[in-house]
Amino acid sequence: MALPPEPFFCQNGSMTRKKTTVYIDEALLRAAKVAAARSGKREYEVFEDALRRHLGFAGTVERIWAGISPEAAPSEEEAARLAAEELAAVRAERTPRRAG
Repeated sequence: MALPPEPFFCQNGSMTRKKTTVYIDEALLRAAKVAAARSGKREYEVFEDALRRHLGFAGTVERIWAGISPEAAPSEEEAARLAAEELAAVRAERTPRRAG
């Protein structure tokens, strides 16, 4: 029987994590564990940070929430729309346009 996702809290309330299994190079996993230990973070935080940077989400949440009170925060749907727009913009910057 699977356990429910572990809740964690962000500036706008509670969010959940989903447990998953991935195959990863042993040396890379070891390096992530070392990075977590050195930074005082949990391993999943190191993986989440790396994925956010790779997917172009690094800094997006911070930019969205900077200076926004919980009362003035966008709805979950609006936040998702903003995140999708931000991701599309980052991808457009990274993807060279094809001639023709």
